[in-house]
Amino acid sequence: MKALIVEDKAYIRKGLLALIESIEANVQVVGECESVREAVIVANACKPDLTFLDINLIDGTAFDFLEQTEDLTFKVIFITAYEEYALKALKAGAVDYLMKPVDEEELKLALQKVIALPVNEQRQNINTAKAVWNNDESKLILSLHDSFQVIDLNELLYCESDKGYTTFYCNDGKKHLVSKTLKEFEERLVTANFIRPHQSFMVNMKFIDKYDKSGVIHLKNGTKIPVSSRKKDHFISAFLNKKGE
Repeated sequence: MKALIVEDKAYIRKGLLALIESIEANVQVVGECESVREAVIVANACKPDLTFLDINLIDGTAFDFLEQTEDLTFKVIFITAYEEYALKALKAGAVDYLMKPVDEEELKLALQKVIALPVNEQRQNINTAKAVWNNDESKLILSLHDSFQVIDLNELLYCESDKGYTTFYCNDGKKHLVSKTLKEFEERLVTANFIRPHQSFMVNMKFIDKYDKSGVIHLKNGTKIPVSSRKKDHFISAFLNKKGE
């Protein structure tokens, strides 16, 4: 089978490629991509039989890629992580998926299952998974040290990043620390009405009380968030447009 790896992190692509080669599967990797745009071009040109597909890519999601391909006749094995809310969708749709980091035995089983699955049945499963995904956009599941925490984005005040960690501050006073950078959550949060006024912060627009022209955001709970000079114009434009709606 000709296979395509679509994953935005290079080390995961390389690791998966090494695993595929080590198990001596009848799989030839013909391409590696990190974005929806690149993957659509390569998939339409190479016509893979199988695609290893990450859920969150640098310019969209796996479902964006599947919608934009010319002919969805290739098999799909999704790649995801526990903290991604996509896992709920994949389970609901009974779609084959691999958890990060990818395990050799799980890879073998996924290959066996996907080869036996009719394309029409796979397409139906993917549509079910997509429906669950689209209906759960207000929730985010965080992987904490000893648990998985569901976050309601409508009740999330702001996020603060520091040295590879991000703290989520909620309206009920709770806060949750995860060992991931703010960059990894940015795209998702922007679609949920958040803005990044500073390299270290993302703020929920609905909780902004006022903006001090000296460069400080005041939240309704009294928290003050700095606005960097580089992001000031963008923030003011978005803030004024939002408040004017």
